[in-house]
Amino acid sequence: MIRVPRFWLTTVLFGLTAIVLIGFISSSDRYFYIKKNFTIFSEVYEEVSESYVSEVDPQTLMRNGINAMLESLDPYTVLVDETESRRMDEMTTGQYAGVGLEIGARNGKLVVIAPIEGYSAHRKGIRAGDIIVEIDGLSAEGMSSDDLQGLLRGEPDTTVELIVERYGIDQQLEFELTRETIEVTNVKYSGFLEHEGSERIGYIVLNRFAQNAAEEIRDAINDMQEEQELDGLVLDLRNNPGGLLNEAVNVVDLFVEPGVEIVSTQGRGANDDSSYESSDVPVFADKPLVVLQNSGSASASEIVTGAIQDLDRGLVFGERSFGKGLVQIIRPLSYNMALKITTSKYYTPSGRSIQSLEFVDEEDSEQADIQDEDRNPFETRSGRTVYESIGIEPDIKVEEPEESMVELTLLQESRYFFFANQFYSENEEYTTLSDDIFSEFKDYLEEEGFTFQTRGQKHYDEFVSKLDDQVTERASVELASLEAVISEEQEKQFDERKEAIQARLHEELISRFDGEDGRMKAAIETDRVINTTLEYLTDLEKYYQLLEVE
Repeated sequence: MIRVPRFWLTTVLFGLTAIVLIGFISSSDRYFYIKKNFTIFSEVYEEVSESYVSEVDPQTLMRNGINAMLESLDPYTVLVDETESRRMDEMTTGQYAGVGLEIGARNGKLVVIAPIEGYSAHRKGIRAGDIIVEIDGLSAEGMSSDDLQGLLRGEPDTTVELIVERYGIDQQLEFELTRETIEVTNVKYSGFLEHEGSERIGYIVLNRFAQNAAEEIRDAINDMQEEQELDGLVLDLRNNPGGLLNEAVNVVDLFVEPGVEIVSTQGRGANDDSSYESSDVPVFADKPLVVLQNSGSASASEIVTGAIQDLDRGLVFGERSFGKGLVQIIRPLSYNMALKITTSKYYTPSGRSIQSLEFVDEEDSEQADIQDEDRNPFETRSGRTVYESIGIEPDIKVEEPEESMVELTLLQESRYFFFANQFYSENEEYTTLSDDIFSEFKDYLEEEGFTFQTRGQKHYDEFVSKLDDQVTERASVELASLEAVISEEQEKQFDERKEAIQARLHEELISRFDGEDGRMKAAIETDRVINTTLEYLTDLEKYYQLLEVE
């Protein structure tokens, strides 16, 4: 595609940018300026499309203009194409038509992360780890996971043919799967946390705030309460990117008394100013509650953590949240397009805005540190001081451990994943990670030629790349000695991170035999944030001291 010179594109964008400025013009002149600038824009657009020295794709030119206009606003006001619009429909309705497969990319191949229990792929026998080769006669090579998911979805009761490769089986396997309505679940996991001194701490992982999120949490709490009365509850919102505002309100409604403000929104239009209060009888009103968050917790997640914290209903543990305090609505457009547009900001019960820094994007969010003296203070219901920030600050900060290069490389190259496939094909059962199994894993890594780049390796590679061939040959003995030292450094790092590697390997192996519930239970055992949380939920004096409740 031929690129349009900056001068021409700037001219094209002039009319679009002018529209943004209309908000600063009196309402009596508004429609005049809209008409004027649309006329100018359409004339420029037509001239560039028809008369520019090189041929220009009119659709690309227009999309560039629209995107440039929207980029001048905030990162969340965007033009939505048909594919993305379908995904947002799934968020709203909580369902789609598919075969029940979670797909991911591993080492350039599309693999089954997990079949969803109860749906066609699961019933027909597709397994986690299967490599997808073809779909309806189309090679999966070069496809993205989004491309494949799009082909797997369609109208209910239609069929799709998959060809997969499975470790340990020489021939490819063919499956005819039937598309059916898939209910998107919000609660990923619920159960009891096993801890010395208490077996009645509930744990719920919420992945998203799609339709029925609050109802799923309500059901999970009731199910646990029927089994045994809860002494406390942990609601895990880590890496939950948010979703529907009303579902966030409904979730808080489960934990607080009726008539309490949960969140308010303020915008430019009269319809954008709203206040949302609790209205229902809570299902878990007065027992200890801890909400977990990290830097991946955003939007609706922050509505929940902000309300729980401001109302002194519970404690927030983990890391600082992402900091997205903006509300978007979807405006349908022609040709199956839509505009997702920011219309208001939301405020927690104390009156603080999560989005105090204007439109910090994801890449910059972790770098934007603000001192307390530079932030506006607010008070919780009992008088604790909280601050406006670029997110919710936890009451107890528990950082998740950073992964070393050996751990990152094992994940990036899917070493756990493919070893688990191999182990599953050769064994009928698995419960714990023995020394023998871990030795098998190390042998597997050696056979596969696994290596990773330590800091020393990086500097060595940069140094050697600058040497000419003659110097490299003359210094071969010295370089070989350096390589041996670097190899020892790699082995040392592997040994130092052995415990973390074993924990991740155990999670992957147990998931092959006990499914995702097995993986979750294994992950909980070594989760630093959960273990810290349990220290407070099993020692109520420590818990209430943080809330400053007498």
